[in-house]
Amino acid sequence: MSKWTDIRDSVVDALNVDVVTEDMKNDLTRNILTNALPAVEAVADKFTAQIQEQSKSETGWNMLRDKIVLPLVINGAIWAVKFALSKTMPAQNQ
Repeated sequence: MSKWTDIRDSVVDALNVDVVTEDMKNDLTRNILTNALPAVEAVADKFTAQIQEQSKSETGWNMLRDKIVLPLVINGAIWAVKFALSKTMPAQNQ
């Protein structure tokens, strides 16, 4: 076998979990909330700032899309994910 398939198979074996415990699910949720979402928010903030700046030179529907619709959809989706995940965490772990 090639090195790639050895690496791939070792990763698949490491990720193969027979039993998923409540602690594992809570740890994953906590990691998403503390590590992944802040990174996503930083990228989204930069992206929305750029498209809102570009909207100043646009007219019509493109201006509305870039100034209001896309930032609202992006920030709303991030908020919804954060809200839903935070509601699933046990009270003592929040």
